[in-house]
Amino acid sequence: MSQAHDHADTACATYSALDAWIDAHFDAEVQFLQALVQVPTDTPPGNNAPHAERTAALLQDFGMQAEKHAVPTPEVQAYGMESITNLIVRRPYGPVGSGRTIALNAHGDVVPPGEGWSRDPYGAEIEDGKLYGRAAAVSKSDFASFTFAVRALEAVARPTQGAIELHFTYDEEFGGELGPGWLLRHQLTKPDLMIAAGFSYEVVTAHNGCLQMEVTVHGKMAHAAVPQTGVDALQAATALMNALYAENARYRQITSAVPGITHPYLNIGTIQGGTNTNVVPGKVVLKLDRRMIPEEDPSAVEAGIRALIAQAAADFNRLHGLEGEDAVHIAIKRLLLARAMTPLAGNQPLVDALQQHGEAVFGQKPPAVGTPLYTDVRLYGEHGIPGVIYGAGPRTVLESHAKRADERLQLEDLRRATKVIARSLHDLLG
Repeated sequence: MSQAHDHADTACATYSALDAWIDAHFDAEVQFLQALVQVPTDTPPGNNAPHAERTAALLQDFGMQAEKHAVPTPEVQAYGMESITNLIVRRPYGPVGSGRTIALNAHGDVVPPGEGWSRDPYGAEIEDGKLYGRAAAVSKSDFASFTFAVRALEAVARPTQGAIELHFTYDEEFGGELGPGWLLRHQLTKPDLMIAAGFSYEVVTAHNGCLQMEVTVHGKMAHAAVPQTGVDALQAATALMNALYAENARYRQITSAVPGITHPYLNIGTIQGGTNTNVVPGKVVLKLDRRMIPEEDPSAVEAGIRALIAQAAADFNRLHGLEGEDAVHIAIKRLLLARAMTPLAGNQPLVDALQQHGEAVFGQKPPAVGTPLYTDVRLYGEHGIPGVIYGAGPRTVLESHAKRADERLQLEDLRRATKVIARSLHDLLG
């Protein structure tokens, strides 16, 4: 009994020391995050190598050597981006095989700021305890939380077995295949467990999949004064959209058993087409996003959408008596297929540690739930690496203003999440 008490007392003393180190170095952590936010990583266009270089230089100041893994330019450009350099920081604490290797992954790429900001999107200004800026919450905040959790661990607990890897990657917005996917495919890493950037009030163990498609509707241009000589691609696209929106309404009847995930849904995100106001549109391009619950089969979902669009086009042609070259023609291209994340059996130590220390630090136990988002974690799961999503952030995406104007991070969430991660790493390395 006394040995158990001694062990518990030692662990509590270590947790307190980790917390104290993080408090003492929190100003430096905030400055690190500010420096990361101040280097734009708008994707598109996706010129992210400069941010990787800046991150590597900042890490070097902490005695952390970052391996720079540049994805070949032709591969990046064919993908629709300009430059990607992914970073791996390896921190071994004992002989190879002496314990678990735990990866911490956060992405530096982010959507462009858009309109409506009341502050400089890359100013990293602090007001009322919040740091404002694009990617301040998602997910440059976890560049900071993960880095400083590891620094605290090494300064205080001085682990003697296992290893930690920091994976700072730059392709989450386009799907992750040239971020974590590229590192995993090239066998540059194979951790035992991983934690990916997330928010502080829940431990995410599952997430939706995502199918993105480009649908091109081909009609025939004509002068607006003689519209009967053309075929209106926008009118046909409207028929397709009505069919897709009707299908989206039916998705509400399909429910997921995963807490935090409700039902599938579909969004038509962009519409482009037409030549001029006095020209019957000859071509319209739609881009759609279909979120898939973990229970769905991605192949069946894609086949179903393709069949629905084909039927809607056929119905439009029949209704308007269009045949042969005069008929509306459809071309469909898959842009992204991100499979859902489902919990792997080995993720329980991650869940247990993060819940235990989340409750101790935040005063409430973070639930283990699913999320309707899709993330890079699925790629680790596809390689058999159990993972969860946890990091610095508020209770909801809406609160963070991620992908909206005035994205912000509560600095107290950053402080506390860093403590939770440092404590959990100490337990996981054992």
